Order: sequence, then structure tokens, then C-alpha cells
Amino acid sequence: MSRLSKLLILSLGIAGAAPGAGVLEVFQENCVRCHGKDGKVKGKVNLAELGDPGALKKKPELLQQIIDAIDFEEMPPEDEPQLEKGTRAKLLGDLQTLRNEAMTGKRVYAATPMRRMNRFQYHNAVIDLFDLKCNVFTLPERMIRDHKGYFRPETGKMPDLVRVGSRPLGKSQMIEPRLGGVAAFPQDLRAEHGFDNQADHLSLSPLLMESFLKLGQSIMGSPDFGPRRVGIWKEFFVLNPPEKQGVEVVVKERLVKFLRKAFRGRVGPEVVDRYAEFVEARMHAGASYTEAIKEVTAAVISSPRFLYLYDQSEGSEKVDGLELASRLSFFLWGSLPDEELLRLAESGELLKEKVLERQVDRMLKDQKLKRFCDSFPAQWLQLDRIISSVPDRKKFSKFYFSKYRTSMHMMMEPLLLFETVLVENLPVAQLIDSDFTYRSGHLEEAYGPLGSVGKKRLGQVAVMDFHRVPVKDRRTGGVITNAAVMTMTSGPERTQPITRGAWLAGVIFNKPPEPPPADVPSLGEKPGEGEEHLTLRERLSMHRERADCRGCHEQIDPLGFALENFDAIGKWREKYENDRMVDMEGTLFRKHKFATVVEFKDALLSEKERFTRGLAGHLLSFALARELGLVDEIILDEIVERVAEDGDRMQSLIKEVILSEPFLAKANQVKREN
Repeated sequence: MSRLSKLLILSLGIAGAAPGAGVLEVFQENCVRCHGKDGKVKGKVNLAELGDPGALKKKPELLQQIIDAIDFEEMPPEDEPQLEKGTRAKLLGDLQTLRNEAMTGKRVYAATPMRRMNRFQYHNAVIDLFDLKCNVFTLPERMIRDHKGYFRPETGKMPDLVRVGSRPLGKSQMIEPRLGGVAAFPQDLRAEHGFDNQADHLSLSPLLMESFLKLGQSIMGSPDFGPRRVGIWKEFFVLNPPEKQGVEVVVKERLVKFLRKAFRGRVGPEVVDRYAEFVEARMHAGASYTEAIKEVTAAVISSPRFLYLYDQSEGSEKVDGLELASRLSFFLWGSLPDEELLRLAESGELLKEKVLERQVDRMLKDQKLKRFCDSFPAQWLQLDRIISSVPDRKKFSKFYFSKYRTSMHMMMEPLLLFETVLVENLPVAQLIDSDFTYRSGHLEEAYGPLGSVGKKRLGQVAVMDFHRVPVKDRRTGGVITNAAVMTMTSGPERTQPITRGAWLAGVIFNKPPEPPPADVPSLGEKPGEGEEHLTLRERLSMHRERADCRGCHEQIDPLGFALENFDAIGKWREKYENDRMVDMEGTLFRKHKFATVVEFKDALLSEKERFTRGLAGHLLSFALARELGLVDEIILDEIVERVAEDGDRMQSLIKEVILSEPFLAKANQVKREN
């Protein structure tokens, strides 16, 4: 619930009223006729069976479900009598009070699950472990290739001109310095509820374990794995006689340092001895030191202790220093903690809030932050969907140039915008309605009247120049109205407002709709016989006629049709092909009417707390590699309030996610409240 709603409750003088009785009274007057009366139970929610406030407190998940439905104006349905403003505000306040009381003494955070590294994290960890001067293998999921080193977060400023390439859609972008003979294992699947680092999708089967073993051996066996590419070659892989301490001592000293980094700080003497004995045995059998240390190193980077991320200490409600260091580094850098993090973790200093804050600030200024930008925003925005977008070539010929697609340029714009908001620590509202953007000459040409005047170099493929330009027309600024999103949420021949609405609900508000019933027929790309004169809104109205479809459509239709002036490749239009005017008018959350896309953005900005909360939820889920639970929802409200105090800035949001209880909590922590 927003602070405005809370203030309204206080102004009405009813904040202190007993919440349970009031909630049940509202249910009886407004809800039970559809949710429990005479056996009628819609949405599997029976409110009639809740006979007293105690019954409500026993169902905190149901309380959260009701809070969401009321807060997002989904209930009561449009065709039912609506709650008065004061009644709605009081109801939300009472429901939140009941939910919080139900959770008193029960703040049990879901386990931050044990999971293996995904291939992106593995790639980064191997680079950092050996200080490699090249990539390990090609990663098409990294959508931007930086050709001139534009990403310098330590400056707090993004340049006005960046030179980039599109990895997924340009084969030339895959030609880069890397270890020859090393092939990546298949790309990790994205979880339905989020990202490709989610624990429930990152198991380690015997077959995959064997693949990792072969991968480790191929890395060590690569002809490029040598002094020119490996930064620690001389200090780790070469034995320089005469060694005063003796070979056995040198091997152990080197392995202690190496294993400490590989295993994130937890290395007992028995572990070091086991690896050292292997090296010594191989050398006694005739292998050179370099050969033996390569063999043992291949085993290290194939070991479960290297591959798995998990909390290791026991008997504590909060993470220890080493666990916190790993959470931080894999969240912001997608890799192992560096020496400074490990040192502060081992001393216990990292657990001090001020020290932790300083480390977050340091990490946000490190160039390894590019790895966060290479993973989180593209997955949050679901930009991988544009790779498979194939607009009809005859109908949308301008989408294609030579043998290439404009999507190569499209996907860069929202990613560069996100990077700028992060590096320059701008308010997150810039992601909704930015006053600047990055455009290539080809995009400027494609946008037509919505483009900004700038330098133009058309037809770039391998290397693309993107200029930072002011947004002169608010119809285009931000991530929701750029060509990439408009194209990937359309079909080959027409826009798909329902898909666009579902994207907005899930990405912007972190509240994806339920999947449609299996027996609902899809709408054809082209109008059927006798439908040629209809607008798309009129054709889709049949979906709202079904009772089991109406609820979701009331939620997503206003969002999707708000973008209907953008055609299937993101170009502006006023009319359909049948000369009917585009009808995009709607009402956001039943209270913000809009008749233009700019008014729609204004409506979104008036609800910016919802966007901040949704983005915080995405970040927390990405950071903890799991779905969020009920207790996490309470924490998100607290994060939003604290971030607002600093102007809703991006780095403040990330910092508050890191300082939050779920991020610092052990698996199954119980917070006991006074």
C-alpha cells in the first residue's frame, strides 16, 4: 500500500480501529456473494468460511492475495459495485495489519537454495580465478559487445558515443579472444518465474557433472592457456628452481592461496593436503610440475565445492562473512569474491553495516559491474524474445536491411538506457519515461518522426555507433515504448495487445497474469471473414465474454492497448490498414484515465511506487536465486519507503536490496519480533 493510502487512513481517524472485524464486515457486504455465499466460490477463494478475525490470521497467504487484488483495483470486478475510496484505504490498511500480525514471530525466510553456477557465472569465475586475458568460451546471451571500452562505472558517467555489437544476432560478434578448443555447455534455461540463475533450474546431474569435468580438462588443455593469456601463470603454474622451501612447501603455499579463492574462503588443511598429495604423486610418476598442477586445477574447477553456491555455516540466523561475500559478488559481479571481500569477510568486518555499504559502493564502481548489466536487464526485460521475432517481410520491409534485421539495433537501446540509469545513479522512473536515449543512425531512420536529429550512419552491422540524444517526444523515452519491446510483443503481421499487457504486468509491476485457459482459441493474425472493418480491440472483445477470462483482461487490456499506436515493429501509426482510428484509450487501475501514450506514462509515473516495488522484487529474486515468498513481500514495502528517501535512485535501490533482511538471512531464519 502506498504512503498516500496510509496517510488517508490516518486522516480518517480510523487507523487504530480493530482490523479483523472491519475486514469481515466489508467481506460480508461486498464480497461473499461471489466468494462463498450459497456455495458460489470464484477464483477458489471462499470468504464466507472466515467467521472470525482469528481465522484470517491463520491464512497470511490468502491475506496477501486479497491485498494484491484490492491494491491493484482488480476487485471488486468492473461490473460490481465498487468500494468507496475511504473504505478501500481502510480495508487495505486493516489487511496489511492482519498480515503483519499473522507473521509476528514467524518471519521465516525461504531458503536461499543450494545451486550450481550457471554457465555465465562459471565463465566469469574461471576468468577471475586465473586472471585470464580472454574469454573462456562464447556467450551469445551477453547481448552487447563493447568495442571501445565505454563502460567505466568508476567515472559515474556514460559517454555520449558508444561503439557496440549485437552478440546474439551477429556472428562476427562471436569472433573474439577466447581459449581455443573450449566449447561451452548448453545455455541454462530461464525459470518461468524469472532468471537463468534460479536454483530450481540449476541442478547437477551425473551427465552434467561429466560435462564439467571435460570442460575443466579442455580449459587446461587449450593451446591458449599459457603465459600470454593466464595472469597467474608465473606465480602458480611455473616452478622456478631453486625453491628454497622445497617443492612440497611451495605446492602447499600456492594451493592454499588458489583454493581459498576458488572455494570462496573455506579451505581446511585436509583439503589442501589432498590436492597437494595428488600433485606430488603425479610428479613422482614423471609428470612435470606444470602438468601436475594443471591436472589438479582441472579437478578444482570441476569440483562441487567450486560449482555449487550454498550457505555453509550452521547455528546462526544470519549469513556469516564469507557467505555474504559470495552473495554480494555473485549478485553484482556474477563471479567469485575478490581479495578485498574475502579479507573483510574473514575478519568479520564485512558484517558491519557501514563496511558493507562501502563495499557495495566500491563494487558498483568496478568494471566487473558490466556482468550484472550483461545478465539482469536483458532477462528482466525478456529481450531474448526479440531474437525469434520475424515480422512479415512484405508488410514490414523496413525491418530488414540487406540480409540483416533491425532487431540488431533495437535491443541495444533499452540496455544502454539501463546501464546509464545504473552508472549515473538516476531515478528509476527514467526507465519509464527517460529524457534521453541511445540511438544508432539506423534506428533514427526507422523511427521516422519519433526519431531525434543526430549523426547518422546507416547500415552498420559489425560495429554500431550509438549516440546519446535527448528525447524530444515523450512517446518514445523509457523501456516500455522502445522498438525492441514493441516488436518482440507482436506477431508477424499485427500487434498483440494481450501479450504487451502481460509483459507490462509482469516486467513493470512484477505481477504477471495467470496463463489463459487451454481451451481459449487464439486470435488469428489476419481478420476473419466479416471482421475486416473491425478494430483490433473490437476483435479481441470476444475474450472478455468468458467469465474465467474477464478478470485477467480487466488487468492487462488497458496496459496492452495503451501501446496500440505502435505497430508490430514499433513505428507510430494513427490508423489501422482498414482506415479505422487506433483506439488506445483506457484507465490504469481504474483511476487514471488516459487518451494518449504520454498520458499513459503520466499514469504510470503517478504509480511509481508500484514500479519501484516491482523492480525491487525482480532484483531480490535475482540476488537470492529463488522465487519470493510472503515475508519477502513485507520487506519490499520497507525497501520502497527507504529508497524514496533518496529520490528513488537506482544504486540506492540495489543497496537497500542488499541491506534487506532476506539478503542477509540464513536459510529458514526466524525473526522474533518484540
